[in-house]
Amino acid sequence: MSARLLRRVLQERETAPQDPAAAAAAAEVEREEEEEASPPRVAARNPFDLLDEEEEEEEEKEDEVYSEQPVSYNEQKHSVNKKPGNAVPETNKKSKKKKKKSKADKQVSTKSRDEKSLDSILEDLSIEKKPMQQRVNQNERASGKEIEIDETTPGTSSILSIDPKHLKAENEMRRIFGSKVVDSLENQRNVPSSSTSRLRGVRRVAHNPRKTLLVTPSSYWPPWDKSMSMDIVETKSGFNYFRYIYDPSVSHVQDLFEVAKSANDLNAIAAILAKYPYHPESLLTFAELFKYSGEHQSSADAVEKCLFALECAWHPLFSPLHSNCQLKYSHDTNKPFFTALFSHMKNLDRRGCHRSALEVCKFLLSLDSDDPKGALFCIDYFALRSQQYKWLEQFAEEYQCDNSLWLFPNFSFSLAIARFYVERDATNGEASDHSDKSTSVDLMKQALMLHPLVLRKIVDKAPLKDSSWTQILRNVFFGSAKPGSPSLEHMISIYVERHYIMWRFPELQNLLKDAALLVIESLKQDNREAQDWACVRKEAFSSDKNEYSHLLVSDFSDTTPSLPPEELRPFMVAPGMAHEMPPAEQELGIEVRPRAPREVAGRNPALVFLESLLPWVDYGDNHHDENDQNNDD
Repeated sequence: MSARLLRRVLQERETAPQDPAAAAAAAEVEREEEEEASPPRVAARNPFDLLDEEEEEEEEKEDEVYSEQPVSYNEQKHSVNKKPGNAVPETNKKSKKKKKKSKADKQVSTKSRDEKSLDSILEDLSIEKKPMQQRVNQNERASGKEIEIDETTPGTSSILSIDPKHLKAENEMRRIFGSKVVDSLENQRNVPSSSTSRLRGVRRVAHNPRKTLLVTPSSYWPPWDKSMSMDIVETKSGFNYFRYIYDPSVSHVQDLFEVAKSANDLNAIAAILAKYPYHPESLLTFAELFKYSGEHQSSADAVEKCLFALECAWHPLFSPLHSNCQLKYSHDTNKPFFTALFSHMKNLDRRGCHRSALEVCKFLLSLDSDDPKGALFCIDYFALRSQQYKWLEQFAEEYQCDNSLWLFPNFSFSLAIARFYVERDATNGEASDHSDKSTSVDLMKQALMLHPLVLRKIVDKAPLKDSSWTQILRNVFFGSAKPGSPSLEHMISIYVERHYIMWRFPELQNLLKDAALLVIESLKQDNREAQDWACVRKEAFSSDKNEYSHLLVSDFSDTTPSLPPEELRPFMVAPGMAHEMPPAEQELGIEVRPRAPREVAGRNPALVFLESLLPWVDYGDNHHDENDQNNDD
């Protein structure tokens, strides 16, 4: 209200009589004029109402899209007038929301414009968006290099994928026996035995070592000494090739071990472990000593301690969960890892943790395609014992090697056993998609036709004492069967030593008996079938040499020979004889008289055999050969 109008109203009030109705009307007029002149007051809003703005925006968008009739200007004005005076005008809200939308639209449009420009540039340059490996191969082709495409990579990587939940034996034992039983056993295990404490020779202090995938470290183990590490040798065909390397500060430890090994001094090796508790080869040496002395738990602890140290040294890019990691056995520093994994796999099998042994076996096979430890000859056994029947059939189909896996004695019989259990599960109500495949009886018949020698060895090893087996073995086909090649004979011996326990199940004995009788009946009708299978066997294993001579049959055996302590004393050297050890002088270039060879006559044959397995034991073969050459001259 203006000042002039205010003065006039005041004068009228003074002169005119007071009318209540007129006074009320005048007050209302003044209130309306003040509201029009003054800016609207915004009421204090609840901060939590801001969280609902996005929902209101979406609702407004839906109203704008799905509204059938446009709203007129008068209707909008009428709806605005209905709102209370202290509310925020909707036009202000919409203006702010439109600003936000415009900014977001600008960012999206800019991003899409950049992507379109990038695609157009790539099209102009004739470059396709490919994975990194394809681009690397493209560059190598452009440079004129020949590329070897590994066709086995897709199948091998998928079929050998490792489940980390099943790597540790503790997880499998918890599923079998329960957590309480396993926890009590672990508490007893955390109290070290006297034999392992002698190795450390230091005060035991509880530590909290790092968590690892392969083993669970004990609380009394010392912290890792970082004496080893892993390095990338090369990257080829999508695979990273690694090798272990010793730290330069502890490189002399390996020389000390070679000195003690050549002198057969276990006391010197124990002294190495007292100062360097994670030296891999020293731990593996004492693991073998504990195994032959009957202390299997101490042997398993030494192997796990070795694996813990080697796993701590892994490269950041190395993992059993990756399918592109290779560790060649040809490098000397990699050999302890293969030996420790193989020993750990056998220890898991001895404890009844067959699924964990299967995962470790897959890891061992994936490290080196040459299979230096013979993982192919026991992976089917662990698959059967862990009831992974379908996986075994898939593995036999997808894994690529020089020969088809079903030609191997272990796979030819194991695939028949796997099909037998798959068929049994199908009859029990489980779904099966193997209706178009051969039956278990047909597969067992093929295995017996291909490897008839296996039947006689299984009957002797299991043993199968039924009189019907005697009649079956009287048949010429089974009674006079021969392997045909040294390699096949060695493979059959490994199979029987590893798998004989499977044939103690009555249902498998019946399967084997039915298939053997069918073979005899079919040969009576047509004898040429035996000749055809003999040709297949000769073509598959045609080498005159034993290609698997590096694999010992005893390494695949369940039984471990044990010796009394008095028989193990020759392996130990008294500390007072340390001055007779020659290697230190040899390193300095001083000529040393050669060590006298060991005598064999009059000794325990079992001890001589076990002693011959040690690589540093010399029986004087080379010594006698040199003397014979000198005499001939």
